[in-house]
Amino acid sequence: MSEFLLVILIIVVLFLIFNNLNSKIRRLEKQISDLHLKITQPQQNISIQEEPKEELPDHVSTSNPTESISIHQDSHPVIIPSVPEKDWLAPVFDFLKQNVLTIIGIFTLVLGIGYFVKYAIDKNWIGETARAGIGLAAGAGIMLAGHFLRKNYAVFASIITGGGIAVLYFTTTIAFREYHLFTQNTAFVITTLITIVSIALAYYYKSEILIIFAMLGGFSAPLMISTGQSNYLFLFTYLTLLNIGMLAAAFLKNWKSVGWTAYTFTSIYLFYWTSEKTELLSIVFYMISYFIFYVFALQDYVKKNTLSQWNTLMLVLINFSSIIGLIYTFKTLNYEPVIIFPLLFAVANGLLLVREYGKKNFGFSYSIFAALTISLFTVAVALQFKAHLITSVWAVESTLLLYIWKKSGHRIFKKCFYVLFPLVIIAQIITWAEYFNAKNMNIVFNPVFLTSLVTIATTIFNLFLLKRINNTQKTEDRFFENTFAVVSYGVIYLAFLLEIIYHISDMPGPAIMSIGLLFSIYYIFILLLLRKKLDIDGFIHTGLIYLFLILAAFNASFAASEVVTSVLHKELTFGFYMIHLLYWVPFIYILWKPSSISHFYKTNISYWAISITLVISISCGFYNTYVLGSVNELSPIYKVKEHFTILYLPIIWTVLASIFIYISLKKTIPEYSRIGFVLIGIMVLKLYSYDVWQMDNISRITAFIILGIILLLSSFTFQRIKNLIKNIVDKKEE
Repeated sequence: MSEFLLVILIIVVLFLIFNNLNSKIRRLEKQISDLHLKITQPQQNISIQEEPKEELPDHVSTSNPTESISIHQDSHPVIIPSVPEKDWLAPVFDFLKQNVLTIIGIFTLVLGIGYFVKYAIDKNWIGETARAGIGLAAGAGIMLAGHFLRKNYAVFASIITGGGIAVLYFTTTIAFREYHLFTQNTAFVITTLITIVSIALAYYYKSEILIIFAMLGGFSAPLMISTGQSNYLFLFTYLTLLNIGMLAAAFLKNWKSVGWTAYTFTSIYLFYWTSEKTELLSIVFYMISYFIFYVFALQDYVKKNTLSQWNTLMLVLINFSSIIGLIYTFKTLNYEPVIIFPLLFAVANGLLLVREYGKKNFGFSYSIFAALTISLFTVAVALQFKAHLITSVWAVESTLLLYIWKKSGHRIFKKCFYVLFPLVIIAQIITWAEYFNAKNMNIVFNPVFLTSLVTIATTIFNLFLLKRINNTQKTEDRFFENTFAVVSYGVIYLAFLLEIIYHISDMPGPAIMSIGLLFSIYYIFILLLLRKKLDIDGFIHTGLIYLFLILAAFNASFAASEVVTSVLHKELTFGFYMIHLLYWVPFIYILWKPSSISHFYKTNISYWAISITLVISISCGFYNTYVLGSVNELSPIYKVKEHFTILYLPIIWTVLASIFIYISLKKTIPEYSRIGFVLIGIMVLKLYSYDVWQMDNISRITAFIILGIILLLSSFTFQRIKNLIKNIVDKKEE
């Protein structure tokens, strides 16, 4: 018992010391205030006497002398620099920096009381009823201390009072759960009374911090007194009453943080209920919550006919989160039609859109209601065609956030977009996984691809929105824009590729690979053609060209060889091999119109990449066509391949080398000359080190004669071109 008396004595001494220090601080504050008045009053009188009175125009306010003086001193127009947008987390960090000691202190005090009570319990000083009484008395005492400190230390007093509220909640919980001092209904009544008193105190003290404590306690109370039984009707009736109180406080005091706190907890409770025990009753509370938070989001619109950034974000979230919960419930219970909810919400937003249109007000609010209405109708159409719920809703919602950022310029919507878009990608990947298990799905009109079409449409719209934002706002954050562009092109590519592969999955492997490569080549080719319209960055453009060349070389070599083998096995027809050669169409276009990839030719390695791809494509093209034209089965294929490699391949390389050197001289591109001579060197080295020993006499004579003639003609042509260039230069010098 002596320890208890010692604790009380320490508390009394600390209180006396604090009271003494507080009195001294108040006296010092009063002295500083009086001294400030003495110093500033003469200066104000002097400034007023020195300034001669002049008549000002009617439109100039005379309420502020400083403004009047500034008008007379400088008649030039003043350019006010734009105020940089403050980070929305700054007020939170400022509050924490200024009150961190207070928060830690009240938390420590609550823990100290708890440890003291535990110590008293271990020593058997007090019984269970007394323990609960001490906790309630301690909480009430802390709240009373906050009440007396509220006039001079408002924030400090609010945190202190919030700590007292926390003590009351936890004491009630322990008394119910551990000591069983009263029934669940009694515990619920007590926690409800604590919540009501807390909200009333917050309203009386005009303290937003205190009402947040009250809301946290109010939403945590059902968890504190829960017995594990799922009485959702009782729970959400209580939460609805709590949200109505929140709505009243938000409208009376304009406390937006209270609404966001309530929305977060209500959504968690609703989604948990929906996933744990899906029942029709949840639809009623989804609709009630939608109405409450929709009205909360419109508070500035009702009062000032404007929409703030936070209200706009709440409008987006409440519409789409409610749709997810409601449609999930309908689908799980096999009710139809599921599109009734997005259509209903679209009508609600459409009424406000009509209101804005009737007033001829085509500002920000009009754009938001129009975007919400269109987005909800889009979701309804997608769901009607059996598109997947989460992926479709998130895809449309992400586009809506990006559109709102473009209209408002508030970066909070851009940040939300960057958070939501990766979730869209993850949801889309999960949707694509159904290709591996689904069977006999229709072409195009199947749930997976219809969901992909929604994602594709929103992604394309996002790309054009980002392009317009970059053009108007000149954003320098190109890394995220480029990353988003690459991911977007990848999503569109995979959506079509997986749909194609699913429907040709019964074909032989080489056919699937060849068709996939052809699609990939043409997809990249389309991106290259639309580079300016899509505003593709130069770095991405160069990467796409290299990827195009790699795919073309792989398609011409390995994929073509597999197709030839399948044709000889009678698994594929010769006509399919001809289809495989369609990759030459975009490749020839790129070779014939170098201006389409002029940015690519800024480095010497680009000439090597183009040339190597061309050599591989032509060599493998002639090689595979020769093989298919010479044999009908696999048995004699080795001799045919060896004959082509020894006799015809050196001729092809010599001709190509001559063309490279000719282009180099005509276009004055030295790199092509190096490529040509390297190719000739490889061909000569191969000829004299391997081919000549594998040929018969007739083939050897024929090869040497043809190659010799080609080399002599090439040399003669090059000499003529050199002389022609030399004569032109000499004439210019004369």
